[in-house]
Amino acid sequence: MTMDPLEGELKRLIIDVFDLEGLEPEQIDSCQPLFGAGLGLDSIDALELGLALKKRYDITIDSDTPEVRKIFSSIANLAEFIRQTKPHS
Repeated sequence: MTMDPLEGELKRLIIDVFDLEGLEPEQIDSCQPLFGAGLGLDSIDALELGLALKKRYDITIDSDTPEVRKIFSSIANLAEFIRQTKPHS
């Protein structure tokens, strides 16, 4: 099965931002949780990821957004949010 290109980019971005050496994008399930039991990211990591997304995709995910937990819950949800926010990406 081929990986969605945007999800692949996001996986590579997460690997690079958090120095997850030895982890390849193919090893990350797009639906697995990013925080807690999934990739083990925490609230500080969420801030770093938010900055990386702003820099890479020119999007801002405001922490006051009601859906912020859902958006950051998985690679698949992040990709969907980016597609909705930047339809021509």
